[in-house]
This record gives sequence, structure tokens and C-alpha cells, in this order.
Amino acid sequence: MQATRSFDIVVFGATGFTGGLTAEYLARNAPATLRWALAGRSTPKLEAVRARLAAINPACAKLDLLTADTGEPETLKKVARSARCVITTVGPYILYGEPLVAACAEAGTDYVDLTGEPEFVDLMWLRYHEQAKASGARIVHCCGFDSIPHDLGAWFTVQQLPQDSPITVEGFVRAGGTFSGGTFHSAVNAMGRAGKYLKTRKERIALEQRPANRRIGSTGGGVHKEFGDWAVPFPTIDPQVVKRSAAALDRYGPDFKYGHYLLLKNFSSVAGLVAGVSGLFALAQTKLTRDWLLSKKNPGDGPTPEQREKAWFKVRFTGEADGKRVVTQVSGGDPGYGETSKMLAESALCLAFDTLPKAGGQLTTAAAMGNALIERLQAKGIKFEVLEA
Repeated sequence: MQATRSFDIVVFGATGFTGGLTAEYLARNAPATLRWALAGRSTPKLEAVRARLAAINPACAKLDLLTADTGEPETLKKVARSARCVITTVGPYILYGEPLVAACAEAGTDYVDLTGEPEFVDLMWLRYHEQAKASGARIVHCCGFDSIPHDLGAWFTVQQLPQDSPITVEGFVRAGGTFSGGTFHSAVNAMGRAGKYLKTRKERIALEQRPANRRIGSTGGGVHKEFGDWAVPFPTIDPQVVKRSAAALDRYGPDFKYGHYLLLKNFSSVAGLVAGVSGLFALAQTKLTRDWLLSKKNPGDGPTPEQREKAWFKVRFTGEADGKRVVTQVSGGDPGYGETSKMLAESALCLAFDTLPKAGGQLTTAAAMGNALIERLQAKGIKFEVLEA
């Protein structure tokens, strides 16, 4: 059915900051045979994006423009029915994301986003996983810096270790860059919804099947020194994604444990980070202070090209199994925007064109695309390396 659709890929949210960067990436890098379109609320804004893309690649002057709004589900259903895969950058996803997931799950359309919002991911699993399995739609969240370097990096590390043995992997994140208004809004809203998230997470845990005869857990480490820096437990969505990949794939072994850390140069940075996050969390708990925080950044704001040019990331992994130890690393440029738009676009291209496991439902990047996506990202400059073996 997908083969008869009008478009291979539709970019929803192309008029936003990251959506625009994703569209620009496709304009520069997509195969000439790609059938793709832009979608958003405002036709004049979409026309402006198309003109910008045409300056990069003249063929983009013919891109179709689809008017669609998260507040009008029927428009999203039309988008989903027209495409093999939909990319969405419209967040915060907990506020605006559900109608498109619903449309794709119903239509059997593959879906990718760049959310890092755990409540949204769990809620979409509860509401649409079974429907997506039945329709064949692959719903793949977290296809940006959250969580591709960590999920595929852990998968890459596991493959360097002996099979059928207990495996322990830990990831250590270093990054330099500037976050956007959209990222800030998503983080503040997530903090303000902590109670609702815990309820949703509990519901998912109660319903989600665990692999038979295999165990998946955490390493449980605290603050410690690693690679000459301070390693601080980093409770993002990334370790959840890694462990869901481990639950889905037998190659992670009979007993898999994962730990996730942020690396900081000195202990004063550790204390400052803890204090800053604690203060932000406290302010996010009431509507008055949360609205004040949200007023400090516009959702459409983002770093300048010069700031993005200087940004970078390195995620180093240690893996141990059956007496063997490896150190691997995933690294690239601007994590939040340049590389995120690349990861998001390549994820959609991978789903649309590569030979992959036939499985629908909510999937992780490792379970849905695995080595095929690693190869795509390596070809575009994101490094997956074995440093020690």
C-alpha cells in the first residue's frame, strides 16, 4: 500500500527552526528520485521555506506544500495517508504530538520525531503501539541527539563483545553547544508534568511484556571519575531507550546492564549543574513560575550558524562481557541542530528505502534500523569508532 503513495517523505513543521534545518539537509543530500513534501499550518511560510530550499537545490522549487495543523486531526490524516514516512519537529510533543502519531498508526505510515520527552513516548506506546503493530506503521521516537548516539552507540558496542554472555555497557556524554527555545520549552513542560509522567510510566511498566529468560537493568553507579573527568548520572530518556532496545534484541545477551553519565571537567561544575537543574525543576512546578520561565525563550529561537559551527559531541562507551573490555565512541558536530537534523532525515530515508526487519509498533532506532542507520550516519560524517578492544 505504501508503494502507491504520493510521497516517500513529508516534513511536518518545516517552518520551524529544526524543521527548516531538516528540510535543508534533505535539499542538499536526498537522492534526486526522492518524492517529498513540506507540511505546516501556514502556506505563506511554507512557500518561503520552499524558496529557501530552491536556492540550495533548484529542484525543490517544485516541492508540494501540504497545509496541516495539530488542532485539525483530519488534515494530519491526509498527510499520513499521502506518505510512506512522516518526519515531525513540532513540539513540545506532549502538547502537540499525539494527533500525528494517531494518524500514522491508523494509516500504516512510518513516523520519526526528535522528542526527548519520556511521558510522551510512554503515552504514545500505551495508546497506539498495538494499532501500529496491526497496521505495520513503525513509530520511531527520539531520532535526534536524543537518543541516536546513545542507542546506536550502545548497539555498536554490544556487537564488539562476545555473544550469549552477560554484558555491561556504560555511556559517557560530553557535548558543547547552544539549545533552542523549543528544547527549553519541552524540558520545562516535562519538569512541570513529573507527577503525570510517573503515573504514565507505571501504567506502561505494568502492561509491557519483558523478554523471557533475559534480564535488563541498570548499573546503578553514582558520581565518580571516568576518563579523567567527573561522571554524573544523567537521567535523560536515553538510558530508557537503550534498555528498550536491549529488551527487543537478543544480541544484548541474557543479562544486560546499562549506565548513562554526563562528563564534567571539575567538581564545581557538578555542583552547579545539580543546583541549576534543581532550581529549574522547582520553578516548573507552578503555572505562574513555569509561564515566567517559558517567557524567557521563544520556541522558534535557535543558535546562530556561527554557534552551531563551534558545537560538538562525543559519547564514549565502555563495554564488558566474558572477560573482554572495549571502549567505543560516537562523535560529531553540532548535537542539537546540525547533527540532529541529519539523524532525523537519515532515519526517515532509512525507513523509506532500506531493507529492514518487518515489524510495526513503537520501536527504538536500534530495533527498527540498527546497522543500516549506523552505515548511513557514518557515510555522512558521524563517527562510530572502536578506541580500545
